[in-house]
Amino acid sequence: MWGVGPVTKARLAESGVLTIGQLARMPGRSLERLLGPAAGEKLSALAWNRDPRQIRTHRRARSAGAQSAIGRKPAEERVFGPTLAYLADRIGGRLRAKSLAGRTVTVRVRFADLRSVTRSVTLDAPISTTVSLAEIAEELVRAALAHHPQETYISLLAISVSHLEKESRLQLELSLGLENEGRRPGSKRGMARYAADRAIDRIRDRFGWAAIGYGSVALAIARSVPDEFRELAEQDL
Repeated sequence: MWGVGPVTKARLAESGVLTIGQLARMPGRSLERLLGPAAGEKLSALAWNRDPRQIRTHRRARSAGAQSAIGRKPAEERVFGPTLAYLADRIGGRLRAKSLAGRTVTVRVRFADLRSVTRSVTLDAPISTTVSLAEIAEELVRAALAHHPQETYISLLAISVSHLEKESRLQLELSLGLENEGRRPGSKRGMARYAADRAIDRIRDRFGWAAIGYGSVALAIARSVPDEFRELAEQDL
């Protein structure tokens, strides 16, 4: 169920709530005491299929994003690195499936006390490659943590790609040996990254998502939110 991450799931399970039906039958007051007024009210309404948001069709996507609630984990690269790689893999695959690429990459970091910070960067050329998205997201997260050295735990990570454009023919670039050359779509390394991603996409289209992937993603822990619900919940960060 969208909105139920690993922490909320564990709290509900401790109270014997394992299904949406059980959640719907749970008294509102007890749910609010367990999860807080806002979350309790929202999940209770969703369990009864009540959602006041208007359904808008034929609307062009302004961004593509994904997030992962990770509980209360140390704010260390060994924790956020694989998570960001996983999110970049999901976002990149969805962008390429629609022949889209984006110029602005935004990350959101939520700390253990539920306060959040965001960092973003706008690139010269739109990108959709998994490795490039993951590298940029890691840099942004490191910058966010450097500005909040007192925060030693994180509970959620999110990536969003905006300023989307339809992919067009690449303008080839000369190799200048720059450190971030792989992020430039027209460079030799950038084109190699895109070719590898497209090969992975074709295999997944035929044999399923789990058939192939990057090691940093495949070896990471399983995430909590199914893609079907994550896609429904996509929005600008």
